[in-house]
Amino acid sequence: VQLVESGGGLVQPGGSLRLSCSASGFAFSSYYMSWYRQAPGKERELVARITRGGAITNYADSVKGRFTISRDNAKNTVYLQMNSLKPEDTAVYYCNVQISGMDYWGKGAQVTVSS
Repeated sequence: VQLVESGGGLVQPGGSLRLSCSASGFAFSSYYMSWYRQAPGKERELVARITRGGAITNYADSVKGRFTISRDNAKNTVYLQMNSLKPEDTAVYYCNVQISGMDYWGKGAQVTVSS
C-alpha cells in the first residue's frame, strides 16, 4: 500500500488549496478513503471521509462548508478541496485507508495558513 500526498503549501487566510492523494497497491475503489490532519502539539484528527463510490461524505464540524472531499476511482486518487482557509487549519494533512483493521498513511502534506 502506498499513499502519496501532494498540493500542500503556504496560503493566506481566506485562500484555497487542493490536496491530492495518489494511491497504489490495493483495490482503491473498494475502500473508504479519509483525510486526517495533525497540528503542532495536537493529536491527529479526522477531517473528512468518503465512501467507496463517493456518494457519501463526512466532515469534521470545524471544516464543514469549507472543505470538500472527492475521489476519482479511475485515477486511484482522492482529493481535498480546502476553501476559506483559516490559520487554525495549519497542519500536516495525511491521506488514510483502513484495510482489514490496519491503518495505512501517507507521509503527509504541510499546509500553512498565514499572512
